[in-house]
Order: sequence, then structure tokens, then C-alpha cells
Amino acid sequence: MKQCGKDRLLNNWFGTSEGSHLGKKEEKDKVGSLPSSTLGLPVTPGDQHSPGRRLDSVESHNLTMPADSCSVQGGIPRQKVHLGTPARMSRRLSSQLQRKFPEDLYCEKHLELVQLFCVDDQILLCGQCFHSQEHENHSVCGVQEAAGVYRKLFQEILNTLKEKLEVAKSILADEQERMVMIQGEEQDFKEMIESEYRIRFRLMVEEMNFQSLQDCVFNPKLREDHLNQVLAFATELKGQSQETLQRLNDLGKENMNKLKESEGRLSGHICSLQKMTVELEKKCGKYTLMVLQNAGSSLIRSESLLLQCLEQAQITDLSLCQVTGMSRMLKVLQRAVTLDPKTANPFLVLSEDLRSMHLRNVQQDVPRSPERFVFSATVLGVESFTSGRHYWEVDVEKATKWQLGVSEDSASRHGDLPTASGNKALLMGSLMGTNYTFWAFPPLKRVSLRGEQMHKVGVFLDCESGHISFYDVANRSLIYNFSSLTFQGALRPIFSLCIPSGVTNSDSLSICLPPVSSCDVTVSPQSSLA
Repeated sequence: MKQCGKDRLLNNWFGTSEGSHLGKKEEKDKVGSLPSSTLGLPVTPGDQHSPGRRLDSVESHNLTMPADSCSVQGGIPRQKVHLGTPARMSRRLSSQLQRKFPEDLYCEKHLELVQLFCVDDQILLCGQCFHSQEHENHSVCGVQEAAGVYRKLFQEILNTLKEKLEVAKSILADEQERMVMIQGEEQDFKEMIESEYRIRFRLMVEEMNFQSLQDCVFNPKLREDHLNQVLAFATELKGQSQETLQRLNDLGKENMNKLKESEGRLSGHICSLQKMTVELEKKCGKYTLMVLQNAGSSLIRSESLLLQCLEQAQITDLSLCQVTGMSRMLKVLQRAVTLDPKTANPFLVLSEDLRSMHLRNVQQDVPRSPERFVFSATVLGVESFTSGRHYWEVDVEKATKWQLGVSEDSASRHGDLPTASGNKALLMGSLMGTNYTFWAFPPLKRVSLRGEQMHKVGVFLDCESGHISFYDVANRSLIYNFSSLTFQGALRPIFSLCIPSGVTNSDSLSICLPPVSSCDVTVSPQSSLA
């Protein structure tokens, strides 16, 4: 905070109310004739020329009290003691204030009782000081009035400091929680990347074997070439996997460093807030002179703390470490999935070819069926899978909120989300403005954030390994995958939209048909992961 900030605060308090200060030079004669009792100050009986020290400056700690060795009898000083440097004087005063010395304080220069407070210089004045040229154009008020203003001002600042202290503690707790969270997220993404490259290697081998069978390979030379291709694919995949994992590791370290810096910064700020709070609490609870001691400095430091911004560290989403490329074998495995009308929620309207669905704002009059979804706008695919590898694509461009995945055929149809973690595996997409947020289940967690429109989502299922992958088909990149899932019984594709809540909703999903010549595949190390 700059000095002008303190001046502004003081002017608001001292310079706005009529009669709140004694004024400038034109009122000095009037002030000089006022007795101490008129200013609300205690008057010590006896000679007004009792010895002591003036309060030279609140901000420079030149606060003094009558010396221990100085006694007053009948108002006549027996001894005049010099207290030395300002630092020593400040320490002497603080000690005396803590021992609750009387509040009467005398000007060292004029040996008069100090009765006034100079707002401009932040010092105590006696009558003669007030008449001096040094304070000719300064704002001056009574000591009791100044202490009252500062006490009220400090109390308001204290309340704000306490509020900010609680906010800082809350943000610090959030940062520490995020540090634990990103460690878990990094491990999840690492496992996801490793499992994705493992499944890609198996798909590559399967793709090459498929091509070999097409060409009726029985020639030893061709078998050797085939083996060399497999080794080249394996080397390429290993390099891609290590590169992606290194990017993930670097990003994880960068995020952790940012959070640690934020933690240290917030801890330091909390410490400063606590110290300032204790200081102001002491001031507000003390008598007049303690309130005025270093009042200007306390204002400056308090406002400086209040002006400091509290914000969380800006970290990078780990999902930016995308696994790019898709195996061309997925096109070979693509299935012509259709929708099962017996399972469709009454809010869903299915197309005649059972390959698309859209929402309507009112329920349809449909036959009752124990297989029908009741509380969610969901429908299952007709096809069920118990073994093998399968792939299908869904056009989500016209939907703002959707769910895709697989469900056990025996899973409950009467809930919005599955109650058991083993009966469904879902990817949920939500479009907010131009950003797409993805959530996965189980367990329910945010897994990705992308600032672009989604067009098609590919779903890959490997029944034997319990592996499910979701792909951004347009960008040919992995969104998320599950590995080593355990299911009981047959699995069916699942599709879901968000039921409208009183507003028009025209969201729709469409299942894409597989290419007509899905078996026409040419294998090369570069094209296989394009």
C-alpha cells in the first residue's frame, strides 16, 4: 500500500465529520485556551510542567513515557532523564505500557501534557507544539478522539482480515487436496496409456495375420517378412508409448511444482494474516496510547495484506497428453448395431431403421415392458456380446449431453446411474459453450476437457480382456479407456441422452453404419496407426 492509501483512510475518518478535528492555524488560539478536560483527556493534578517525553512519531516508534527514575512530588521534577535512541525509547515505552503506566504523557520539549494528535504526522502534540509553524496547516484532533477513530477502524479491518484468513485456509486445503488428486490422476493416465498400446499391439498382429490369410501366405520368405513387420510395429509402438508417458511425467511434475509454490505462498500469506490479526486484536483491547502506537504503520501493513490476491495455481489438464492414432483394424471389427425399442425410455423416439434416436418433451404412449428404462432417456442395442472384439461408432454432433458404453444384459433399468460398479461402463460427454467435458464411470470422475466440438465417438470392446476404449473419431485420438473390467453375462451397447426439464430439447444420436468394404485393408507400419 502506498502512503496515499493510508491518507485516504484517515481523511475518511478525520476529515469528513464537522468538528471532528481542531483545525488549522486559524483555530489555534481557540485550542490554546481549552483546558485538558474539554478535549476528553485525563488531567493529572499538580504542575503542568512535570517532566517526561513527547511522542515524536507513531510510525518511527518514538513513543516514550516518564522514566522509571523520574518521580514527581508536588508537580516539581526532581530529575530529568534522557532515554536515548528512538529504538530504546520505543522498547522502554512498550515495556511501560504493558505494565499499565498512567496514560498521562508529557511533551519532552515543552514539559506540557500532550492533549492532541496530529493526523498528518501521526504524532502527539502539546498546546505549544500545536501553535508551532511545523504543524501550522495540519489536521489535529484530541487524543481520545483519535484513539476512538483508530480503534473503530482497526476493528473493521480486523473483521475483514479474519474473513480473508478463512478464505486463504480454504484455498490452501484445496491446493493440498489437488496435490494428492493429480498424483492419482497421473497414475490412472499412465495405466490407460500402457493398456491402450498393449491392445493396439494385439490389434496390429491380428490385422497382419488377417492380411496374411487373405494373401494365402505359405511361402517361408513371406512369413519372414511378416515377422519383420511385427517386430517393426512393436518397436514403433514402444517408442510412441515411451514418448507419451514422458510427456505425461513432465506435465505431472510441472503441475506438482505449481501446486507446491502455491502452497508455500498461501502458507506465508496465512502466517502474515494471523500475525496482523493478533496485532490488531491487542490494539483494539488496549487503552488510548497503545491504540495510537504505530497506528499508521498498522494501517499500511493491513491494507497491503488485504490487497493481495488469493488464487489457486493454474495447472494443465493431464488429458492433453493424448494418445493419437487409431488402429485400422477397428474398421474391420465395426458392427452394424441397432437399437432395441423394447428398452427405450418413453421420452425417446427411435427411427424406423433403429439406428438413430431423439428426445421429445413429452412421454410417448408405449407398451409397458420390464426391459424399458424408466428414469433415464436410455436405450440398449439389440446386439449382445459374450466374446471377441467389437467396435461401433456413434454420431454425437447433435447432442449436448450423452452417455455411451456397454451394460450387462441383466443390469437394472430403473435408475439414472448403475448402483453396482460392475454392471455398466460409461463415457459421458457434456457440451458447455465450446468446451467438451468427459466423465467416466465406474467410478464417476472427470477424465478429459476439450475445447472443440465432438462429431463421432468410437467404442471398442474386447470381451476377453475386459477392455473398453472410447475414441474421438474425427481427431483419431483416445478419449478414455477401461482395462481389466469384470462382467457377468452378455454385454450390450448402451445409449443415453438427457431428459428435458421443461425446455425444448432436440438432442439426437445416430449409430454409424460400417464401411461396405471393411475387409479391404492394406497393412504398413505407418498406415496401421494413422
